[in-house]
Amino acid sequence: MRVGMYYRNDDVRVQELPVPKIGAGEALVKVHASGICGSDVMEWYRIKKAPLVLGHEIAGEIVELGAGVTRYEPGDRVFVSHHVPCNTCRYCLRGDHTACETLHTTNFDPGGFSEYLRVPALQTDRGIIKLPDEVSWEEGTFVEPLACVVRGQRVANLRPSDSVLVLGSGISGLMHVMLAKALGAGRILATDVADFRLDMAKALGAEHVIRATDDVPARVRELNEGRGADLVIVCTGARPAFTQALSSVDRGGSVMFFAPTDPGVDLPVPVNDFWRNGIKLMPSYGAAPNDLAISTELIRSKRVPVAKLVTHKLPMDQIGVGFMLTAKPQNSMKVVIEPHR
Repeated sequence: MRVGMYYRNDDVRVQELPVPKIGAGEALVKVHASGICGSDVMEWYRIKKAPLVLGHEIAGEIVELGAGVTRYEPGDRVFVSHHVPCNTCRYCLRGDHTACETLHTTNFDPGGFSEYLRVPALQTDRGIIKLPDEVSWEEGTFVEPLACVVRGQRVANLRPSDSVLVLGSGISGLMHVMLAKALGAGRILATDVADFRLDMAKALGAEHVIRATDDVPARVRELNEGRGADLVIVCTGARPAFTQALSSVDRGGSVMFFAPTDPGVDLPVPVNDFWRNGIKLMPSYGAAPNDLAISTELIRSKRVPVAKLVTHKLPMDQIGVGFMLTAKPQNSMKVVIEPHR
């Protein structure tokens, strides 16, 4: 079978690997669509393990099941989660599923940028979600990334009428805009450096957009009745966005770090000001099982119309182009690879 083997962002090669053999409790899935995630092109993070087959935002069809699997049948249309929690450790039991060691160490074989993948027994047991008939293959690739957004806004306790500032209008930023709108947020503002992304943010629910090179904290207060935002969500690893976030949040508000910084970057946090004004700082990584279920329903019902984010659908032999479109976006947003096209 063909796979997209990652060496670095500008070197993703189509190579041949054997179709994986499955064992008891496992599943073989034919991958119909696989989205390129922003984390796939986070080169400092990925290149340490190269060469490898990336891809975790997949939608496909079960073609074979191992002994003992009774909940699914060949032909089922499914999303498969690459990371699953154990549901029994102290982190899972207190609701911190994304801190679970099992979640951090599970994956499927070899990766989503392949024609077929083997789903290990643990993921087969608790990481497969049947796709509703109303959900297309390309929409199915958003189950995991939207679930991460669902978790982020859940952890941040977004309330109806809260004002929201999204820093960085890439895929995750736009999904935050769309979900905040669906959940009844008040004024939604978004930033970016690119006109294409600012236009998309405006079209998908942002009341105001701000160029990231402007004085963002001042513009936020100008557009938000003299106040900072109740919830500030950082969706880019650019260091200026983090410092803008710390100066753009209102008293009693929250700053959520949805994206990581580059390695070794430290942030000057005005601890005394935040202490006095009740400002909360929080990260958000990954998604819990319930978030995946909620995400699937949001996609099925079109409450979050993720198909609007897809700008490119490419065959496997153009996966290198897809990585460049994601790593150095111009007029592109979500790139979906179709391995069997």
